[in-house]
Amino acid sequence: MNRTLRIAWTSLAVSLLVLGIKALAYRLTGSVALYSDALETVINVATAGAALFALWYSARPADANHRYGHYKAEYFSAIVEGGLVLATAFMIAGAAWQGLDHPPPIRAPWLGIAVNAAGGGVNLVWALVLLREGRRIRSPALLAGGRHVMTDVWTTLGVLAGFALVPLTGLAWLDPSVAALVALNILRAGYGVLRASVGGLMDEVPDLADVSVLRDAIAEGGGGAIEAHDVRLRAAGRMTFVEFHLVVPSEMTVEAAHRICDRIETAIRARVGQAVISIHVEPGYKTKQHEPREDVLLLS
Repeated sequence: MNRTLRIAWTSLAVSLLVLGIKALAYRLTGSVALYSDALETVINVATAGAALFALWYSARPADANHRYGHYKAEYFSAIVEGGLVLATAFMIAGAAWQGLDHPPPIRAPWLGIAVNAAGGGVNLVWALVLLREGRRIRSPALLAGGRHVMTDVWTTLGVLAGFALVPLTGLAWLDPSVAALVALNILRAGYGVLRASVGGLMDEVPDLADVSVLRDAIAEGGGGAIEAHDVRLRAAGRMTFVEFHLVVPSEMTVEAAHRICDRIETAIRARVGQAVISIHVEPGYKTKQHEPREDVLLLS
């Protein structure tokens, strides 16, 4: 089992542990706010399972029907997660509305706060692990999971701060009010997850920093060529797809041009990791450097 799948299995186990802790806090108190926090963790469990499946499926090699691999499966996992997060927000909003109409009695508030805080601490540690590993291996599924778990951490902090005011002030309506704020925060987070996933599926242009890194790599390995133009890249999960035209002197041999391409590919992979690179070699008269274009990269 590779490291990514081990992380996904651990994420599922951590989500189940935190769910148990937060469900206990709710049972101890009867709080609508702590119920909302536990309900969000149910989504963590569901999305951890979805991410596990997506990571396993995306790791399958290319086949006759999927020549570019299965990397985009991770975006579908993130979309499922975003949809579930939005559904959770509406469920919590409904519970908050009922609680405002009939505020429930609160039992053992300080014990419930301590138990819920323990679950939040576990989530904080795991969110940092997911975000670090997701960035390292360029995994949308792990990044989406990490962002959602971190949202859960902030939610827990807000819930505990708001819920603590109930025993301090005696105002029972504060409990469902905190739950309503949780619903709004989850709604915002769900939109963010969906927005990032749809961008990936639509081959949205990556961060401009990635484009700059790519151009630097081409310039580093492109000695002997004239220019590169029509440079394009897109990301599909952990895989980066790069393509561009490389103009070389007309008298250059195929073998010499091939060596330049090899150097460029090595430089690109050293910077972006896994990559599928397509380079279209052209003779010198195909140069675009005299045209008013911004995507021409001069190499000599």
